[in-house]
Amino acid sequence: MKRTAILVAALLLVLVLATSSFGAPRLTIPDASFDFGYVPQNSSISHEFWLYSEGDDSLKILKVIPG
Repeated sequence: MKRTAILVAALLLVLVLATSSFGAPRLTIPDASFDFGYVPQNSSISHEFWLYSEGDDSLKILKVIPG
């Protein structure tokens, strides 16, 4: 009886944790890296990265550190 109660409690805990993570916002970057190939010295280059928010809640970006 005690073993069954522990098993049911563990299953409920796993179910609650699994369902709470579905709505959480998550940042997705499809192409996280880009190869510029050969670049001549003193040239100016750039590339745009698209960021997507997945999940049901709003994604808050609090700090950006360019690298």
